[in-house]
Amino acid sequence: MNADSFHKMVASEGFNEPVLVEREANGSIDVHSHPFEAKALILEGFIEIGLGSQAKRFEPGDVFHLAPEQPHWERYGPQGVVYLSARKDARS
Repeated sequence: MNADSFHKMVASEGFNEPVLVEREANGSIDVHSHPFEAKALILEGFIEIGLGSQAKRFEPGDVFHLAPEQPHWERYGPQGVVYLSARKDARS
């Protein structure tokens, strides 16, 4: 998926305007959750997201989706990761 398609998709699904997020090389965030639904399009690098005992790697062109309050962890590749992130309030 490209950025234009992602913008159109999230707008049609009621998400806020996507913002650009950049994470540091080889960084990570331990298990956490968000009070909102999130969708993100990877632009550069990669991110690995863990849900329970499962982990998945997302690379440029991939989209990941997290439900509100979904516990997960994140790890970023040796070049970090750059992605467009859109949020939707859980009450929407």
